[in-house]
This record gives sequence, C-alpha cells and structure tokens, in this order.
Amino acid sequence: MPPELEPVPGTADICVPEVDDWVVLESAARVVFARYGYGEIRTPVFERTDVFVRSIGDETEVVQKEMYTFEDRGGRSLTLRPEGTAGVMRAIANKGLGQGAERRVFYMGPMFRGERPAAGRRRQFHQIGVEAVGCCTPEVDVECIAMLLHYLREIGIADGRVLLNTRGVAADHELVSAALQAHFAPLKERLCNDCQRRLETNVWRILDCKNEACREAVRAAPRMPDLVGPESREFFARVCSGLDALGLAYEVDPGLVRGLDYYEHTVFEVIHSGLGAQDAVAGGGRYRIGLPGVKTAIEGVGFAVGMERLLLVRESLGYRAADETGPDVFVATPGVAAVIPGLVLAQDLRARGLQVQVELGARSMKAQMRTAGKAGAAFVLIQGDAELAEGSVTCKEMASSTQQNVPRAEVVEWICRRQGTESS
Repeated sequence: MPPELEPVPGTADICVPEVDDWVVLESAARVVFARYGYGEIRTPVFERTDVFVRSIGDETEVVQKEMYTFEDRGGRSLTLRPEGTAGVMRAIANKGLGQGAERRVFYMGPMFRGERPAAGRRRQFHQIGVEAVGCCTPEVDVECIAMLLHYLREIGIADGRVLLNTRGVAADHELVSAALQAHFAPLKERLCNDCQRRLETNVWRILDCKNEACREAVRAAPRMPDLVGPESREFFARVCSGLDALGLAYEVDPGLVRGLDYYEHTVFEVIHSGLGAQDAVAGGGRYRIGLPGVKTAIEGVGFAVGMERLLLVRESLGYRAADETGPDVFVATPGVAAVIPGLVLAQDLRARGLQVQVELGARSMKAQMRTAGKAGAAFVLIQGDAELAEGSVTCKEMASSTQQNVPRAEVVEWICRRQGTESS
C-alpha cells in the first residue's frame, strides 16, 4: 500500500478481527464497574488547555513535553486530552455533582500524548478509567483497588503485582520536599538535565524519572511513608489493613509517586511481567484537583488502565478473543433465486440471538463452502431449488461433516437446540 494510506506514526487502525479483543475489555469494564455502582460518562476529546495545566501540574512531563495543544478560530488554547481524570472532573463540576455528593463514574476512549511510539505506547492510545468523588475515607481507596483487581481477573489477568505508596496531604509536602532536596542536592551532578532543573522547581518529579542514573539516586532516597505526618500515616495504614482484610497482596514502593501532581494520599500501580521493562498496566490513586473557575478543589480516587497494554498482557498469556469468534451459522445461497429466502432465514436466526453470515452474491457452492470454513461457522444451511420446492433446508454440521434435511418451519428450532440456545 502507498505510505499515504498508512495511519500517522503512533496511531493504528483497529479492524476485525482485532477489534473483538477490544470489545472483551470494554464489555468486562461495563459489567464489573456496574457491580460497584459506577455509571458511564463521556467527555470531549479536547478541553481548554488550562484544565490540564492546572490539574496535572505545569512541571510534569505530560504538560511540558507531551500535550497536543492548538489554537482554535476564537483564539482559545485547546488541548487533546492526555489523560481522563481532569476532563471528567471538569464535567462533574459543570454538572454540580462534586459539591459534597458522592459520584461514581467510569469512562473509556482515546487519549493523546506526543511520546516516542513503542510497544504498548502510542501517541493516540486508549484508556478505561474510573473516578469516585465525594467520599474521602481510606476504605474507598481499598474498594477502588479491589475493583481494579476484580476487573483484571475478569479479563484473565490474575497475576499482576500491586505497588502501593502514599504522597501524604498538602500539609506534608513542604517537609517532604525539603527532605528530598537535602537528599538529591549533593547528587546533582549525577542527575539528568531535566532532574537538575526539577531539583529547583519540583523535586518530587525526580522520583518519577526513568533515567537509570536518576533511578539509582531515587533508590537511596528517604521513604515517603516515613516523611509524611501522623494523619497521612494513619490514612495509609487503614488502606493497607483494608487490603489485608480482603486478602489482596500488595508491595509498598516508597518511590512511587505517579507522574501527575494532583495526587494526595494513596497512589498505586499494577505491573505485569508480560510487558517487559515498561511493565505498568494500570495506575491511579487519591487526588485533589483544582479547576479554572472553581473555588473548591474536587477530591476523589480513581485509576486508569491502558487498553493497548492490557491486550499485550493478554496476548502474552495466550488469550486471543479474535481467534475464538466465528458465525454460528453460514447460510449458503446456491443461485439468485435462493438469496432472498436465505436472507429471510438468516433474519429469523438472528432474531433468536445467533450470529449468522449469509451469502448475498450467489457465488458457486464451492466458493461459499470455502468461505464458511474459513469463517469457522458451526453449521451451513442450504436452500437450493430442490429445498425451496419441498420447503426444507439442508443443514450441515461442519465439525462432523454430517447433514440432514429439516423442514423450513422447524429449522430455527433445530439449530437453536443444537446450539443450546433458549427459546425467546
């Protein structure tokens, strides 16, 4: 194909059968999150730039290097959403739903960051996320993590590792920053250029740097749970004890801060070996987000999972929904006269919940049988001139290569019985 037809680097076309794997993730999210009282929310893919700068933090990698920002005809600075939480909080505030009332929502869709494309990382990527606002107890954090693990089990990922930490409350941040600066200042010359600047502007961001020399300095840094105050330590202890009570394993990672500035108290990630070095499949935590024009910050807890990364993990575990799907029935139409009767039969079967592919081009029977085999159809139904004359259908079971004539009036019930489909 000419290069002009290829998707832009960092993006991808998602077609059948690959899209079936995506539907598995989306369907499981809707089922699992509904059990916990979450409803779906859909927000625009672009927002006013201030929504992200103020909430995410102007010293973060996302804001400084990765956002797709443009100016519209009215001179407004707009940005394609690099993550989901800020836009959801803006929508909640706009609807007046964050003022003391508890609200639980989930979302799914594309996000945009100008990163270097790599396995599981695209410039247009997709996330499924949840947000719970209005109730600020540690037990909400516990349930949120439990729901994430429930969702991952539902899609076949049961062996991820949970990393957990605390960032403390705002009152702790000055003391924590001073301790981190005291640790990193003597090591300044070993740090990358970005982290040397962060030492003066936002020392917390050093903890999130992926440069190996900086990671070595981070490993020797003071432990966050030891730096925060009594209130934050008690909050974190209740999160840990709640996870213990639910029998959910976790590891305290004192260097985990997540890459966004709005987090307070609990932060967490789930990692999986199926992704290699970039091993995080999901992450989140408790946050306090300020928005333009809103006097009171919104507090909540949530997480986001990267759909591309989930697909890579599922593939490493041997899951491929696309390989498991195929029509229940292929309706063959030997001759032009058989096309409309075949379409009528297909509609009758579809009304009973069966997946049916029907031949509308009246190709040769050899070509049609080849198509049915490649599609993985369990049954082929044939209505040729002879069957139409006597009011019957030839029903062929592909696995056993056996076939029999069934009266047309009985064929739907016959197929449903063979497929184990309940009568409607």
